[in-house]
Amino acid sequence: MGAIHLYFMRRLLIVGCGDVVRRVLPQLVRRWRVYALVRERDPALRALGVVQITGDLDRAASLRRLVGLAHAVLHSAPPFDGAEEDSRTRRLIAVLRRGSLPRRLVYISTSGVYGDCAGDKVFETRRLAPRTARARRRVSAETLLRRFGRESVCAVSILRAPGIYAADRLPLERLRRGLPLLLPEEDIHTNHIHAEDLGSACLAALERGGAGRAYNASDDSDISMGDWFGKLADAFVLPHAPRVTRAEAERVLPPVQLSFMRESRRLDNTRLKRELRLRLGYPTVDAGIADALEKNRCSG
Repeated sequence: MGAIHLYFMRRLLIVGCGDVVRRVLPQLVRRWRVYALVRERDPALRALGVVQITGDLDRAASLRRLVGLAHAVLHSAPPFDGAEEDSRTRRLIAVLRRGSLPRRLVYISTSGVYGDCAGDKVFETRRLAPRTARARRRVSAETLLRRFGRESVCAVSILRAPGIYAADRLPLERLRRGLPLLLPEEDIHTNHIHAEDLGSACLAALERGGAGRAYNASDDSDISMGDWFGKLADAFVLPHAPRVTRAEAERVLPPVQLSFMRESRRLDNTRLKRELRLRLGYPTVDAGIADALEKNRCSG
């Protein structure tokens, strides 16, 4: 690709170049001149043609090179754990305001912003009711970004992702450790998205995301947590998790595990598929597990 062609390509800034984003970098670099904010330079990113800008969202002075840089931003950096507000997103918005504004920003949030919905079907219009500090920080980020979008020419779109999985990021260790799950009559509904499909959702949102619009970035599965782990146990020939009452689970499980078992919801993904025109590569967890088994056989 010639230097003149590169000059006239749209410029995309990635903030938070983690696993999901890296899965779609080959597609991104074909469509955009891609820049990534990094704390340390990564040879793998350079090999893909990504221009790396060293900086840290926790240090405002290190972000000066981002001013006026990008036509669009893909933001997936996690909030700092130590506060209720997402100060990293606040610093990013502050530096974006100092130059020519991006026309579009896509943010990867979490479905945890809805809190416990008692197994109800959840649409994007539902009132946010985060129950954990982790989810409240994501609500903070969404609020800051929506305000930024309303006050500027930047169209902000939000992808609310549930449990992310892939062939190389399955929770098999939980089964090996024998951690218990809730009894079927006390179980929760859980939601999933394959990492590659979430990456594809980012691509779609960069092209077609609506201003101020949120999207439930979930697959079509309608499944309980127990059934999810049961499918994994059967597929990978692992022991099924013991089942306990909620009261017993509260006594024996670590806080992080418990936090996920206290919230039940069924995400509706109609808006994702209709407005972003996303065709899921892994529409159910069954498809994702089958792919994982195939890759496991090929690597073995």
